[in-house]
Amino acid sequence: MKLHEYQSKFLFRDFGIPIPEGRVATTPEEVYDIAKAIDGVVVVKAQVHVGGRGKAGGVKVARSAEAAKAHGQEILGMDIKGLRVEKVLVDPGADIEQEIYLAITNDRGVGKPLIMASMEGGMDIEELNRDRPEAIIREHVDPILGLQDFQLTYIVSAMGLPRALWRPFGKIIRGLYECYAKSDAELAEINPLVITGDGDLLAVDGKVIIDDNALFRQADLAADRDTSDEPESERKAREAGITYIKLDGQIGCMVNGAGLAMTTMDMTKLYGEHAGIGPANFLDIGGGATPEQVAAALRIILSDSNVRCVLFNIFGGITRCDEVANGILTAFNEVNPDVPMVIRLQGTNAAAGNQIIDEAQIPNIMSAETLTDAAKMAVAAVQEIA
Repeated sequence: MKLHEYQSKFLFRDFGIPIPEGRVATTPEEVYDIAKAIDGVVVVKAQVHVGGRGKAGGVKVARSAEAAKAHGQEILGMDIKGLRVEKVLVDPGADIEQEIYLAITNDRGVGKPLIMASMEGGMDIEELNRDRPEAIIREHVDPILGLQDFQLTYIVSAMGLPRALWRPFGKIIRGLYECYAKSDAELAEINPLVITGDGDLLAVDGKVIIDDNALFRQADLAADRDTSDEPESERKAREAGITYIKLDGQIGCMVNGAGLAMTTMDMTKLYGEHAGIGPANFLDIGGGATPEQVAAALRIILSDSNVRCVLFNIFGGITRCDEVANGILTAFNEVNPDVPMVIRLQGTNAAAGNQIIDEAQIPNIMSAETLTDAAKMAVAAVQEIA
């Protein structure tokens, strides 16, 4: 789950990280009032989950409340890469002497949090990593031991940070690490963290991404989730407790279990690649899916206009095949699809599930004994339609 810049920075403030004392506005009049209260140079920034706001005209500097209001009028309602701007953050301007990059993210390769810091902040970190990787200081943190003092000393010295800023910068790293850990974040980034003309440190921009699997522990953050950048199908899947990712193929896959879902996708790609046919989605209905979830999953799959066939690959362990069969029929009656379906049911109550499907006498439904058979049948069905 992505947080907006204002949400990220307000979260940083809770962990002792200094930020500009800005506020959020949803109307030009509110922008005016905030700028009037700041009584100085302000920056009006669009709050959307997309990069390149500045180049798109979504970040404007104003030297008066009247100019800020005009910028608010221009930015609010603006379309930036397909997303409509509903909110702006009005921050006081900062006297920037130096920009620093600072972030903590998951390094899945080693299974530890990774701190990245550079004196060359304010630019695309991917570009910096590609052109001058030595400019980024990297330090892994043992998740059991936590961030140690000697690691802070190494980071600030390796960066070449002025000695006078070691202590306040160390406090910011500790605050960011605490924010990252306690918020179940996948990424906590400050870019840039600036050195002001007065020699202070200030987080003028921020980005936080929360692990979706931990949102049950982050109720306050989850309540403010902005789903405007999410495909409707993925939003509906999340609300139904289903893991779904849209792809660009023609075979809709409904599977229980992430590993089995990946295998099913691989098999459809294997037998369909020669004809340009592959999976239309990753979808895992989970180990204990209910008929209602199965029905919701089928509706989501069929909402994709690229789908030419649906492949069900269910291995009944916790999930009962007869419940899956009932869910398929429920969804079929609601959606009334006109695409063929290949169904493979194995495991708990597989015989009962197959009997339910057979007795329904639904046209365009084919049964498969093995995954290989199911993948070949699905590819052949797509080819017939094409």
